[in-house]
Parts: sequence; C-alpha cells; structure tokens
Amino acid sequence: MHVLVLHRVPDSFARYAENIDHARHDVTYVHTADRAVTLPAAAVGGLRLERPGQGDTADEVLDAIAGLPTPDVVVALSEYDLLAAGRLRDRLGLPGPSEAEVLPVRDKVVMKRAVAAAGLRVPRFLPLAEALRRGPGGLGWQGATVLKPLAGASSEGVESFPDPATALAAGTDVAVGEYEVEEFVEGPIVHVDGLVVAGELVAVVASEYVGTCLGFATGRPLGSVQTELDPALEDWSRRCLDALAVRDGPFHLEGIVTPDGPVFLELGARFGGADVVDTFELATGVRLPPAHVQLLVDGPIDPPRPRPTDPSARYGWFVLPGHTLGSTHCRVRGHERFRDDPLMLRWVERDPDEPISTTVTYADHLVPAAGLVGPGSTAQLRAFLGALFEEVRVEPVGVTV
Repeated sequence: MHVLVLHRVPDSFARYAENIDHARHDVTYVHTADRAVTLPAAAVGGLRLERPGQGDTADEVLDAIAGLPTPDVVVALSEYDLLAAGRLRDRLGLPGPSEAEVLPVRDKVVMKRAVAAAGLRVPRFLPLAEALRRGPGGLGWQGATVLKPLAGASSEGVESFPDPATALAAGTDVAVGEYEVEEFVEGPIVHVDGLVVAGELVAVVASEYVGTCLGFATGRPLGSVQTELDPALEDWSRRCLDALAVRDGPFHLEGIVTPDGPVFLELGARFGGADVVDTFELATGVRLPPAHVQLLVDGPIDPPRPRPTDPSARYGWFVLPGHTLGSTHCRVRGHERFRDDPLMLRWVERDPDEPISTTVTYADHLVPAAGLVGPGSTAQLRAFLGALFEEVRVEPVGVTV
C-alpha cells in the first residue's frame, strides 16, 4: 500500500518502524520544518516531504504529494491533524474517518449536542454568537461561566468568569465564530482513556485529576492518578463513545463527577496528553500511539491484549508549569524529598541554564519539572501529588519575557 503519514507526533511516541512495514509499504511522511527532528531514523526508510505549515494542512499536504501515487491510507495521530486527515480522505476517496465524522470530536458545540441527544448530561452551553444575541439573561443559567474555543486543546484560550455578563463582555474580544460559552459545573474531573476496536473496548483505564487543566493554563500544577473504573463509569464511557461514533482508535474522555452522576466535558479521538500514554502502558501493557498506527494501517486484525490492572499498583503523572513565570529560565526548589521518594518513578527537571516553554505545554522536556509516580494505591498517589504541589516551588531566573 501507499501510506501517507501526517507527521506531528514524535516517532518516540508513534514508533512507526515497529508498526508499519516499510519494506512492504511505500510510506510518505509529510511534516513541517520544526518536526523534521522527530521523524524516524533515516535508516527506517520512507519518503520525507516538508510542507510550509502556514496554510490549510490538507491543501499543503496535497501540494506536497502532487505527482505521487494516490495513497491508500492516511495516518494522523495528532488532534490538530484529525480534521485535515478527514478532509484528505474525502478529497481522495479513501477509507477511514471523513471530515464530517471527525467534526463531532473536534467542535465542542457539535460534540455536546450529539452527547446530549444520546440522553447524557452535558453542561448547558451555547455558541458564543448565539449567546451574545441572547444576552446574559437569556443563557439559561446564572453563576460561573466558561468561555472556550470550539477546537482548542490543553485548556489553551479557556477562561472562567463569575457570571454570564462578564463572560460575554470578554467574548467581544475574541473570534466570535470560534468560541462557545458553557455553565461551570462543580466537581472532581475524571479522565477515561482507552482503545476501542470495531466498537468494542479493548483496554480502558480511569484516572482522577489532581488540579485542573484550566488551573494549569493559568499557572498551577497538574497531574492525575489512576482510580477505580466502576461499572457505572464504564457504561457511561461506552455511551459517550457511541454518541460520538468513535469505533476505532484511542480515546481520551473527560467528565465531571457530581452527586447525580458524571457530566460530559469532552472527548478526544486520540491518546491523552502529558504522560497519560506512559501511565496507561504501565497499567495495561498497551501503548496507545503504536496501537493506533497499527489499527490505521492493518485494520483490526490483531488488537492488543491488555493485562489486568492491579488496584495496589496504580500510576500517575504530574507537570509543573513554567509558561506564566515571565521568564525563559527557572529554578525548582523544595523538590528533593519528592524526587528521592520510592513513589517517584521518573523525575524530569530543567536545569537553570536550559530554557523552558513560554506557552502552554505538557511536554516533559519543556516544563520546569514533570514525572511519573507509582506503583501505589490511588490514595497514596493522590496524597503524594497533593504534598508535592504544596511544597515544591518554581522560581524565574534571568531575563523576563
């Protein structure tokens, strides 16, 4: 076959060579200049084509592969490439998720409408343009209100306000057609990660956030610890997947725990960010990105076989942010006892002379510190991360930005 890869996710995650037979298939990687260093080693083979990265991804990919044989399959692992991959399949008449099928897992309004239509609870919401027409009194709720990009990720661009009026006032300063508003629902946030093949859950793990993604975006630590996947939460997860027609591939589902059951937050038809991939593999033996590559190229012929999870041997991850420090460099303080604790499975720390990212990222090598914890019970890991977040400090060093 002719395999087209929209390359964005590093090969260290995707492991293309292990999951695509480069001797059997003609493989073409299309990438932007900054992603060239994350391609598979040259010895793996495959044609590598660079695109500008300035315009529509699908258009740029089509320009890059002009004159080559039409691909038989499109591989796209990044959330930011799913719509482009669907558009390419539509234009080239290829199998796999179309643009219309991808849209419900990228557009948060379309997503919540589909989930609500399936009888599941979602936060009350409106497209920003409609909310502005109705005004604060016409939204259907009072109290804390969230302004959110329709296709954002990592809570970037998300803001929370004390009431609808303040949220709508802020909404006049953004691209109105690209945002929504929704009521803020109080409660712990869980994420359910897994792999679905031909509509069946092959592997699944539940986790509870310590901190929130919105808190991280504004400069507070974030992590999560694996927890019990009770039958009710598993059934809710299946119903969410069915509502959004996610039948093949990894997924990352988030919900808010309330006394009346979970409230849907969002679902991504891709593997989770931060170190979710590593903790999932530690718990189940299944690595989600390579499983996704294999599923896209070979189909559901040999799905992975997860091992049973152990309630006393759960895992977690954490990230300490640096993008709100106002500096390109930092120093971590008060971390020694945590770094040296037996529960610390992996500790990654930037030296004061190494730059950190000034934009939102969960990447271990771009933040002040990050790591994996475990194995241990959920209670042990939650308490450990809570103490770490309270005691460890990140200080700016050098020139401010």
